[in-house]
Amino acid sequence: MTDSLDLKSLCDSCVEIAREAGRKILEIYGSEFDIEHKDDNSPLTNADMASHHTIVDALSALTPEIPILSEESAKLPFEERSQWAVYWLVDPLDGTREFIKRNGEFTVNIALIDNHKSILGVIHVPVLDIDYFAYEGGGAFKSEQGGAAQPISVKNPEDNRLVVAGSRSHGSEAMQKYMENISASYSEVDILSMGSSLKFCLVAEGRADLYPRLGLTSEWDTAAAQCIVEQAGGHVTKTDMSALEYNTKDSLFLHQRLHKPVWQYENC
Repeated sequence: MTDSLDLKSLCDSCVEIAREAGRKILEIYGSEFDIEHKDDNSPLTNADMASHHTIVDALSALTPEIPILSEESAKLPFEERSQWAVYWLVDPLDGTREFIKRNGEFTVNIALIDNHKSILGVIHVPVLDIDYFAYEGGGAFKSEQGGAAQPISVKNPEDNRLVVAGSRSHGSEAMQKYMENISASYSEVDILSMGSSLKFCLVAEGRADLYPRLGLTSEWDTAAAQCIVEQAGGHVTKTDMSALEYNTKDSLFLHQRLHKPVWQYENC
């Protein structure tokens, strides 16, 4: 199917869809909002659902033949999902904890998956009005305040200095040990703390060298960002350097046994 798809046109449309979802989120962001909790104890707000409905309705109209998997509609059986060669994978509000804290570090993520691979990714940052986007073979770009898109790329790491993107809300003892191991190899290690998929974006635009993720996360958390990082010249892999693939099993969680690091995002 993807041979017949115009990825550039789809990417442009998804940027506008994500921006509209961002506007819906900001309407709620400035008000008093309700907070619920899902079965896994992760928070859910009416902003998540407003964004979800905006994106699903728009994508259904844009490509009615392509199914959609959103974080807020993720209870689809694998027996059904496994029949999908191409589908949209959406995180309507990535960084709900940051949204609740009102620190601005949350995003809208839309990805197109083809045969387990992310081939299109859009990340919109509502508070900053910034868009990151990419599609397979087209490069990676950043646009601020709706302005002209500028190409972005990963940077070559320095010999003795490493800049690491770290989670704002998911620090752990495992991460501390990981950083201690890295520090032994570099004379200077700087950490940029950030919420949501913005950590990927720091790598994609050359502000960070590495984003290590330890512990559980979900496929919709990584898909859009993976395309952006890879089209910017970086890599998104598991810690054994094998490919990070989508919709290959019943669980939508990405994990390894014994709580080892799940993967790392780097540009080398």
